[in-house]
Amino acid sequence: MVPTMSETTAFDDPAYRAAAVDLLGVLAYGELTAFERIAEDAKLAPTLNDKAQLAQLATTEFGHFVQLRDRLVELGVDPMDAMQPFVTPLDAFHDHTAPSDWLEGLVKAYVGDGLANDFYREIASFVDADTRALVLEVFGDSGQAEFVVDRVRAAIEEDPKLGGRLALWGRRLVGEALSQAQRIAADRDSLAALLAGSVDRPGLDLAAIGRMLTRLTEAHTARMTALGLQP
Repeated sequence: MVPTMSETTAFDDPAYRAAAVDLLGVLAYGELTAFERIAEDAKLAPTLNDKAQLAQLATTEFGHFVQLRDRLVELGVDPMDAMQPFVTPLDAFHDHTAPSDWLEGLVKAYVGDGLANDFYREIASFVDADTRALVLEVFGDSGQAEFVVDRVRAAIEEDPKLGGRLALWGRRLVGEALSQAQRIAADRDSLAALLAGSVDRPGLDLAAIGRMLTRLTEAHTARMTALGLQP
């Protein structure tokens, strides 16, 4: 990919470059761990069809990782170095929210990861057009939503008592995911600076932060409702 003029200008700014690399790094490691988790969840799938469906989703996540990795290489960055700062916090989040069964794993992939992905899409509003396009492509609908909604709703229909447990799990996940995403943004000066903006690049003021949180909350509520769970 040949950088556009606007992209070239943006990457001439060391602070911007550091922020873009951090964003790509955290997303790349997130997709790599998503691949690992979904492949592991496939072992718990109750049917061969479910196992195959999850294997396909895992393959899609790995393809997203490859796209992000290749973008970092295009920028002259070692992808492993770019991902390294995010290994400990993301691994800690996943260890702390390890699902106890197949259904909790599905809800985590849809609700927990969905909120984190929404947050990073919001950050993508502040990066150059090519990087933003890649982020939006990576977080496009991969078929996961339809699969998860179908399986979770069917399970609740068969055993309505599952609804309460999974709703509590979903609410826990949203709190953990939002805290984790905010913590990563705060801990990385480059990402915090990207959100804050600069003289020639507007950032988020208090009103904009409020609107962003409203969008995140509404998207979470829509996902829980789609699953047949109380937000």
